[in-house]
Amino acid sequence: MTRKLRLNAFLMGVGHHEAAWRHPRTNPEKVTDVRHYQNLARIAERGRLDSVFLADGLALWGNVRHNALGGLEPLTLLSALAAATDHVGLIATASTTYNEPFHLARAFASLDHISRGRAGWNIVTSASEAEAGNFGIERPAHQERYARAAEFVDVALKLWHSWDDDAVLSDRRNGIYADPDKIHPLDHDGAHFKVKGPLNTQRSPQGRPLLVQAGSSEDGKDFAARYAEAVFTAQQTLADGKAFYADLKARAAAHGRDPLILPGISPIIGATEREALRLEKELEDLLIPAYGLAQLSGIIGLPLTEDDLDRPLPDVALETEGHQSRVQLIVDLARRERLTVRDLTKRLAGGRGHRVVAGTPEQVADQIEEWFTQGAADGFNIMPPTLPAGLEDFVDHVVPVLQERGLFRHEYEGRTLRENYGLERVPA
Repeated sequence: MTRKLRLNAFLMGVGHHEAAWRHPRTNPEKVTDVRHYQNLARIAERGRLDSVFLADGLALWGNVRHNALGGLEPLTLLSALAAATDHVGLIATASTTYNEPFHLARAFASLDHISRGRAGWNIVTSASEAEAGNFGIERPAHQERYARAAEFVDVALKLWHSWDDDAVLSDRRNGIYADPDKIHPLDHDGAHFKVKGPLNTQRSPQGRPLLVQAGSSEDGKDFAARYAEAVFTAQQTLADGKAFYADLKARAAAHGRDPLILPGISPIIGATEREALRLEKELEDLLIPAYGLAQLSGIIGLPLTEDDLDRPLPDVALETEGHQSRVQLIVDLARRERLTVRDLTKRLAGGRGHRVVAGTPEQVADQIEEWFTQGAADGFNIMPPTLPAGLEDFVDHVVPVLQERGLFRHEYEGRTLRENYGLERVPA
C-alpha cells in the first residue's frame, strides 16, 4: 500500500480521560513539568508518529476542584520539545480572536526555525464566553469570528511570504546581509487588521508552518477547505466519518486543495480485550459525576443538575454561538443510543466526543484500518486516556501491528513536518 496513515499524538496533561489524574498510572504533579512533555514527545518520535499536538484555550476550563487543570502555554512548551527531539512535528493551537496576525506569524516562524522545519498551527476561533471574559469583550458571533479568522490567516500568509527564499545574502566581504528588494511590505488595510510589514523573522525552513483547523461547523468546514492542510475532527460512527470526509474533500477540491482528514480516537489498550475493558472500568469508577455534569452543561449551554442525571438529554439549541459541531455530535450520540445524562457524561469522559476504543492492539488497529481504507480518515489524532502509559501502549503495541500491515511508516521520510506528511515545501 503506497498510501500511509498519518498519526499524531494529542497530548493533554496526564491523559485525556477526565479521571486520568486519579489513576495510579499517572502523576498529576507533572502537568507543568517540561520533562514530562519532553518524554512524551520522545515516545511519539520513537513510534515514528508524525507530530505531537497541543490543544489550548484562553480560560481555565472545567472545575479545577475535580481535575488536574491549568497547563503550559503551547508555543513556549513546543520550543522546549523541539530541543529534545529531531523528527516529530510540533503543532500548537492558537486563537485568531484574541491574538494579532503579526505576533502569531512571528511566533510560529520562530518555532519553525527553532525546530528546523517542524512547526504547525492549529487555527481556532475560540468559542467560549469564558475566553472573551479574559479580554474584556463580549464573545463575537460565530460568523464574525470566522470572518476575522479568514483575514487573520490571509495576513499571516502574507507575512510569512514577505521574505523571498534568497533574500539573505550574508555577503560579509561586501557588507551586505540581505537584499531589501527581496523583503516586501504588506501595507494590508482590511476590515479587521492594518499591518504594514514585513515580518521581522526570515523565511522559515518549511516556507511557512503547516496549517491545521479543527472546527466542523458549516463555517468551519468552509474555512478548512480554503486554508487547512490537515483537519482535526470528531465523529462517532463510520458512516458519519465517511460523510464528513467526502464533504470536506469536495469543498477543498473546489479550491484546488486536498487536506488530510484526521479524526480523534482514544485507545484503551490491553493485552486482552478483558484487560482493556478492566482499565476502562477503573477509569470510569474514578469519575466525579459533578465534574462531568458541569462539563456537559458548558458545552450544550444548558444548566443541568443532579436531578437530570437519570433522565434523557433535554432539548438543546443546535444554532449556537459556541461549539456548534460538538453540540450536534453530542445530541446525535444521546438520541441514537438513547443515553441518559449520566450515561452521556461517562461516554464523554474519555474523549469529549471523540471515539473511545477499548481492546487489544489488533482490535485498535482494526478500527484504525477500517476508517482509513473505507474513506473516513487519512489518519488519526491519538488521544491516550493516560499519559505516559497510554501513549507507550500505542507506540509499543499498536504501531507495530500497523507497520506489519503496511499501513504505517518504519522510518521518517524526511526532516520537516511537511516532508513527513507527504507535502512539498511552500515556495516563495
